[in-house]
Amino acid sequence: MASDSLNTSSLSMHAASIPVFRQILGGLKQVLAKADAHATAKKIEPDALLQARLYPDMFALLRQVQVASDFAKSVAARLAGVDVPRLDDTENTFAELQARIDTVLAFIDGLEPALFDAAATREIITQAGTPKEKRFTGQSYLLNYGLPHFFFHVTTAYAILRHNGVEVGKKDFIGSY
Repeated sequence: MASDSLNTSSLSMHAASIPVFRQILGGLKQVLAKADAHATAKKIEPDALLQARLYPDMFALLRQVQVASDFAKSVAARLAGVDVPRLDDTENTFAELQARIDTVLAFIDGLEPALFDAAATREIITQAGTPKEKRFTGQSYLLNYGLPHFFFHVTTAYAILRHNGVEVGKKDFIGSY
């Protein structure tokens, strides 16, 4: 029988978040590595790919990767009840984006599963005290806000590169599981 809500007794919030972030960020690392190799092989200035976008009013690849990694670290931190680490958004190369993802992976891998024990019912407030303030339970935050935003930015990064001729496919996007 299907249910609209997560049965928190059968799937922990840690299991519903950290392995997903780890897998998809791993795939994003593979996609970025292929993009870097593509630029080298085709003698394309890497910045042409890093600054590429699908449409003028959308973020460029570089920013899509930064935002995707921000969602992974901030959602994980809030669910775990710890401070969200700050990253300075100073990346300008594929290598620096890879390092950023490695930093985020190290952070989320360091979060003990026990920190997520009360995450499903924990109140999550984004942009507290601002006109855009949103309040969620941890479960709603993960399923209705965090994961959709994370996947949007990773998918857009993939699409930018695929659109620009980088030979990547679904297996690259999905990563190892």
